Amino acid sequence: MRAIYFEPFSGASGDMILGALIALGASEALIRQYIEPAANVSFRQQKVMKGGISATDVTIVENKPNNERHFSEICAIVSSAGLPAEVEKDALAIFKIIAEAESKIHNQPLEKLHFHETGQDDAIADVIGACLAFYDLKSHPQTSWDEIICNDINVGGGFVECCHGTLPVPAPATLEILKNSGLPFYSKGNRELLTPTGAAILSHFASPAVIPTATSAVTPTATSAVTPTATSAVTPAASQSVTPAAKTILIGYGAGKAETKTPNVLRVSLIESSGCPPLQRDSIEVLETNVDDVTGEVLGNLAENLMAMGALDVAVIPIYMKKGRPAHLIQVISKPETSEKLARQIIRETGSLGVRVAPSKHRVSVSREIVSIEVDFAGKVYTVPLKVAKFPEGEVVQISAEYENCKRISAETGIPLREVLSKAEYEGRNKYWRNE
Repeated sequence: MRAIYFEPFSGASGDMILGALIALGASEALIRQYIEPAANVSFRQQKVMKGGISATDVTIVENKPNNERHFSEICAIVSSAGLPAEVEKDALAIFKIIAEAESKIHNQPLEKLHFHETGQDDAIADVIGACLAFYDLKSHPQTSWDEIICNDINVGGGFVECCHGTLPVPAPATLEILKNSGLPFYSKGNRELLTPTGAAILSHFASPAVIPTATSAVTPTATSAVTPTATSAVTPAASQSVTPAAKTILIGYGAGKAETKTPNVLRVSLIESSGCPPLQRDSIEVLETNVDDVTGEVLGNLAENLMAMGALDVAVIPIYMKKGRPAHLIQVISKPETSEKLARQIIRETGSLGVRVAPSKHRVSVSREIVSIEVDFAGKVYTVPLKVAKFPEGEVVQISAEYENCKRISAETGIPLREVLSKAEYEGRNKYWRNE
């Protein structure tokens, strides 16, 4: 199991990420081939010393500076660049991350959104170049990788000058991207260290290499330049590394442009673990509220509506409240970007005065895929979708037949639903269960 492991102790920008990946072994020629005509730039890289560390410095020179664009224009540039399909998909996804953050900050729909710094040619080159670098590394046996993980990100501190004036660090768009990414971060220093482009690239590709273990209401003192590590909800937290015991295969350093007291470099390593591949990781939020005056019919309807609106799971749990009153705990698991919409729906349908939202958590899960199987019921062959859950190494852990399809078969054939489910899953286990 191989992972690309980022250590952004001095932040990250598009050119730092690109430089680090080239130092790790990504093809400079491939990157130059695509980004110079696509973004109308000149590309060069060289070795420089940063705090005594040899690092790769990438410089993107714009042939026509100050190219500010709309989101649709950037998408058109990426789509017409002739990139490999996977690279194009990644680049468009990264710009959508930036666009959605900017859209929320400026209260503008995507079709009217006007990019400034992140719409210029050098930013387009950084994003396309980084996507190409990941693609190239994965395609060669000596640099192939299975996942990308990122340690706590130092965003810097103080203020930064941009087209909108003087803004606090992290800049609003950067903070919005971090909030949705689940990547832990902290603040140390007196200048911007993490750019929106760097945040979006890491947000798209990387999973956290730390797990928050405790939260506290720590407030930095006025003289402190350090903000405690935070999750995507900007909640101070203590964290511990969960990087597996591994051997390091390759190390690369990407150089930042500024001179800082500590080496202004981004370190990236290719590491290999001999253990089992890690489970999938993603960020979730948990919504909860207690209700004591809502009927079962309303709760059942609410659960159906929440699932249709994007909830990952909904539970309604019987509880006792004060004075022994019977009540229900509504608990919803949600992606961070849909939690507010779901909370509004809970309030609207139950009359609750508020919904608790737990800070962003990380969950581990197995991969799931939908397959189909042909099963004979009462002399007629039906196609039944099955959900097959597997560990990363391929071990099947669960097979379940899709309820609605089996319910329809039961209604048509008169066979009890439990028998339809049982037979479909039995046939599925015979065909797909491969524990080796």
